[in-house]
Amino acid sequence: MHPIPLKTSLLIAMLLAGSLGAIGAASAQVAGSTTVGISVTEATQVALGWSVKKSILGKTVVNETGEKIGKVEDLIISPDRSVSYLIVGAGGFIGMGRHNVAIPVSQIRESGGKIVMPGAPKAVVASMPEFNYVKDSARRDLFVTTVKQDIARANARLLDLQARAAQSTAETKAQIDLQVAGLQLDLKAAESKLADMQRASATRWKEFESDLNAATARLRKWLDTSTR
Repeated sequence: MHPIPLKTSLLIAMLLAGSLGAIGAASAQVAGSTTVGISVTEATQVALGWSVKKSILGKTVVNETGEKIGKVEDLIISPDRSVSYLIVGAGGFIGMGRHNVAIPVSQIRESGGKIVMPGAPKAVVASMPEFNYVKDSARRDLFVTTVKQDIARANARLLDLQARAAQSTAETKAQIDLQVAGLQLDLKAAESKLADMQRASATRWKEFESDLNAATARLRKWLDTSTR
């Protein structure tokens, strides 16, 4: 998946609010089997972190010599949440137009209340490839392609199970048949939800995204466990 833009500090505000509730508690709250919120240790980490609204958005990025590189326009969190990026408006001087570039947060640091990108001459940053947000239609197409790939892999897994069942003893076949039945149900559910999304208008596809994600997650469990 492509990076998800966060235009406001809503996420950070929610985390900070959660940190206040967590202080004094031994651990995060639990709803069912899912941990909700953050622990005391995590609350401290959040409180000591940067506020997107107060410390990042709209702030000027400089290099270690104090040269202005650009202004922070946005914060991006990658789909797998493994890395974040600052979207910086760079350039804008003679011979070059201003455009957005993506800077990994690992390449910046805070120094005296300033956002510093060491070893980054202004001209070098300004010459970086322009960052463009992914259009919603492109995100939908990528999502559909990924779902179809999961369904295709699950169908291949189903054929493999059926072939194994045909060559197994009665006792083993009975066990495999249960797996076949379970996978068939999950496949049918995923295919049905995909069909529902594809029948909907292009502007409504996100209404089906959550349910379809859950359905394909069940399929991936069959694919990720070789012993099932």
